[in-house]
Amino acid sequence: MMSPNSTQYTQQFLSSVLSQRGPSALPYTEDVKWLIRQHLLSLIDNYPSLQPKTATFTHNDGRTVNLLQAEGTVPMVYQDVTYNIPVIIWLMETYPRHPPLVFVNPTHDMIIKCPHPFVNPSGIVAIPYLQNWIYPSSNLVELGRNLSHFFGRDPPLYAKRPLNPNPHPPPSTSFSNPNLAIGSSGMIRPAIPPRPFPKSPYGSGGGGTVRMEDPSEVYKRNAIDKLVGSLHRDIVGLREARETDVEGLFNAQGVLKQREEQLKQGLKEMINEKEGLEQQLQMVLMNSDVLEGWLRDNEGKLANLGNVDVDMTFEPCDNLSKQMLDCTASDLALEDVIYSLDKAIQGGAIPFDQYLRSVRLLSREQFFHRATASKVRAAQMQAQVDNMAARTSPYAL
Repeated sequence: MMSPNSTQYTQQFLSSVLSQRGPSALPYTEDVKWLIRQHLLSLIDNYPSLQPKTATFTHNDGRTVNLLQAEGTVPMVYQDVTYNIPVIIWLMETYPRHPPLVFVNPTHDMIIKCPHPFVNPSGIVAIPYLQNWIYPSSNLVELGRNLSHFFGRDPPLYAKRPLNPNPHPPPSTSFSNPNLAIGSSGMIRPAIPPRPFPKSPYGSGGGGTVRMEDPSEVYKRNAIDKLVGSLHRDIVGLREARETDVEGLFNAQGVLKQREEQLKQGLKEMINEKEGLEQQLQMVLMNSDVLEGWLRDNEGKLANLGNVDVDMTFEPCDNLSKQMLDCTASDLALEDVIYSLDKAIQGGAIPFDQYLRSVRLLSREQFFHRATASKVRAAQMQAQVDNMAARTSPYAL
């Protein structure tokens, strides 16, 4: 696990480079920058040796672009021994919708195994996890685990054999190489990158003279250290404030994305409602045209009629309308009779068995009238549709 200070520095670095704008901005789209930050933080939390940074990547066509990369080592277990394989993980412009580009990064005393099923001679890694990359479920942590697994099955790097200047060494001569181990079977084990050790603060031993420092130099050095410490604290405070601002901006971006989706959904519903209202408006306009035509045809007849009986004013225009009128009148009349029978049975005017027989007969007859009216109504609607189609067909072109 990384130390809190290292984790904080990494978070500040990622927030800074991903929030840049203008010519120096990284070429990732705004909607995935937060996800890229989370992927890198999770990767570093599981593999502390991998550290993020920005570097210039050159494409095959000569284009150069500034991209994020994670450079370090990935552990693997080979023959019950843990080795660290140096790698570089490039986050390309289309990441995370497309997989990153992974290279093994051999040191000067390592070579790439040729042929290798997952690493080509130029160091490009092509494991199944990269080939089956699925957005947004795929991530860098799972990539690191897959790299460790496949490298452990077949290590991609080996240490270079040391050059032997004497082709016939004496039997008592032995060679040692910290980066090369040969087992009992004669097979070369993978290379372990040399680990640099810090120099001892007490020197390399041996004699020396003790020299007294000038007090003015000591005072000057202490003053500089104090100024550097104060400046460092101010920079840390500014970084924390900027990180807080960036976190707030990322959160606001997420809220705005949610509101954008809500507005798009509302706009889609309004468009659908508008289309439905326009269809209803067309139907109303067509019915208005029909009524206006009827009024024009019958306006001249009003003066010739004189005193008109209200009951004789309207009459069915065709057989279907007359049948519908008869069925509706019969249905309503039977409804009134059944209502009167209900009142009569409540008042005790008729026996209960007679009430049941009468209601059964009337209900049966009412059912047939209603069924007939339903069929007539369907026939009328079909006739109206055919009539409207015949009227609008001359204007179809």
